[in-house]
Amino acid sequence: MAATVVRYLRSAGSPTSAATAAAREPSRIDALPRPDLRAVGEDERAPVSPAEFRAVLGNFASGVTVITAPGAEGEDGPAGFACQSFASLSLDPPLVTFMVARTSTTWPRIARAGVFCVNILGAEQGGLCRSFAVSGADKFAGVAHTPAPATGSPQLEAVPAWIDCRIHAVHTGGDHLIVVGRVEAMGAAGEGAPLLFHKGRFGRLAD
Repeated sequence: MAATVVRYLRSAGSPTSAATAAAREPSRIDALPRPDLRAVGEDERAPVSPAEFRAVLGNFASGVTVITAPGAEGEDGPAGFACQSFASLSLDPPLVTFMVARTSTTWPRIARAGVFCVNILGAEQGGLCRSFAVSGADKFAGVAHTPAPATGSPQLEAVPAWIDCRIHAVHTGGDHLIVVGRVEAMGAAGEGAPLLFHKGRFGRLAD
């Protein structure tokens, strides 16, 4: 496998003012409360049922990632969760986005860290995805990882690509939050097929 290529998007050697240096420090993000998330009244019928929504949207195949963040002070270890709702957002400035349920117990920990790493999973890493999809377990048990270069977020071993980010903005979107990250560093191994998710099952690209 080719060596991982790291491309810093902010030059470490360039002069920086105090304000710029401060801007690079992780900032704690308000994780937002968990209010009543109903978008329709109790006497109204939603336009589509949750089951129909899932069945139809399941036809859209997506990649699979694991979002990780370093543990904040007083926490036991790093945080992470499996996420298929990830996408690139902007080239200039370099921004990416992922969506997370407002009921997530992992999100507040990522918000407190103020940073995260997107680990893009390969075709053979379905088991790794499942280990990060569970709740209430030590998701990092037996999982090799190193600190990502810009933020220190866990960079999982042997992933095809990773993207190291600081939280740029958080928006509400119904029962989910839309998290925007500013890319600080990234790398790719250059080889390997991606892990895909389609209609509730993992898959891979065919020749």
